[in-house]
Amino acid sequence: MSFEQQQTGQGQLSPAAPPFPENWEGEPRQVGVEIEFATVSPRQAAECVQEIFGGDIKTLTSHRIQVTGTSHGDFQVELDSQYIHRLESPQESPILAAQLDEWLRWFQSSLGEIVGELAATVIPCEIVCPPMSLADMHLLDATVDALNRRGATGTRENPLYAFGAQLNPDIAQKDAAYVTAILKAYLLLSPWLREVIAVDMTRRVFAFADPFPKTYMRRVTATDYWPGFPQLIDDYVWYNPTRNRELDLLPLFAWLDEPRVRAAVTDTRVKSRPTFHYRLPDANFGMADWTITREWNRWVEVERLAADADKLRMVCDAYAEHERRFFRGWWSERVADLLALPGPGRI
Repeated sequence: MSFEQQQTGQGQLSPAAPPFPENWEGEPRQVGVEIEFATVSPRQAAECVQEIFGGDIKTLTSHRIQVTGTSHGDFQVELDSQYIHRLESPQESPILAAQLDEWLRWFQSSLGEIVGELAATVIPCEIVCPPMSLADMHLLDATVDALNRRGATGTRENPLYAFGAQLNPDIAQKDAAYVTAILKAYLLLSPWLREVIAVDMTRRVFAFADPFPKTYMRRVTATDYWPGFPQLIDDYVWYNPTRNRELDLLPLFAWLDEPRVRAAVTDTRVKSRPTFHYRLPDANFGMADWTITREWNRWVEVERLAADADKLRMVCDAYAEHERRFFRGWWSERVADLLALPGPGRI
């Protein structure tokens, strides 16, 4: 019997309700999650997933495993070979990535099943979860607990680790004003989010979740910036022709207008989907109070600000005034005061 069948779903921290609980098709919104960690092999990680969700373990290779047949869909568990080339160079390098993938395949064929255990100490393992409802988010937290019991290590365990816990919430509306409001709210809250998350230095150095350029922030947070999708996408790809932004909108914009995005961004890893790709959170395995639910609740502060037009306009005006000052102080403190947001360790 799986954990899912045994539990009621009540946990210590409940997921915050977003202002718009339904997606653009009128269905309950879901969140896809991608989690990275080390010192647990793909096989062990798959067993943790099976412990919580049930299903069957299907071994594709020694470093790529699926957990299929769960009531939530299929889970992908694999070693993240792309991580190595990102550590070698923060710049995107398709050639190096291909070389490293080839090396990993050779290593696997040469050493067989040993590679899954050996490489897990060097290369991060990643679980890619199917989209899940907010009511089931406690199951993701239970998966984190199961991985912790197996000895999974996270971002802060090693100076070379730069592991992330990425959220992919459904969009609530297929509307340019809605997406622009989310983007404005995120840009305004980004410094506060970075402070409460305390983003690990390694992830900052290797540019896995870079902040947006200041010039772009000033452009988008202007109170009169409400473009249609063509201009919104053009502006985004001009200033951000990369996946490595803390809020990566390339998948969403590719879903909305793929030819426009592909003309500006050639990275084949960009996959179109109607979600926000929120890349900022660290994967803090081993920390007692770290959960997927906690990261989701932080994200909901963005959605709440975006949904309140008067408050969003007020904060945009305050940011413009802040940028005009010679002695500015910290915007993270200013926006926290304006919105009565909790400080580090309280959300």
